[in-house]
Amino acid sequence: MQVKQGDIVEGIITGITKYGAFVDVGGTTGMIHISEVSRDYVNDISGHLKINQEIKAVVIDIKGNRLALSIKRLPEIKSAAKPESFEDMLNKFKRDSDERIAELKLEAKRTSNRMNKNKK
Repeated sequence: MQVKQGDIVEGIITGITKYGAFVDVGGTTGMIHISEVSRDYVNDISGHLKINQEIKAVVIDIKGNRLALSIKRLPEIKSAAKPESFEDMLNKFKRDSDERIAELKLEAKRTSNRMNKNKK
């Protein structure tokens, strides 16, 4: 299959890792990095993609016989997304940051409790 940067391709998800998903594009291997799955923050890629799922993606880079792919850069995704105001983006960033900080604090507390139990 001959593809070039900017082409829209169809493929099937063959593998999922915490950093991205592997895609079979007509016998060529493609990879969608977690940052290229959605315009929104993606913490767990499994919430967006599943093995054997058919997807469309745009080719953003070609290295040898491997394709770097993006779902969030598809033209229909860009046109469907309404532009956010700066204030909306800032509020979303703050909300997401607060959630992540709360998760980190909880994990730190659990680790501290485990360490204190091990000292006894």
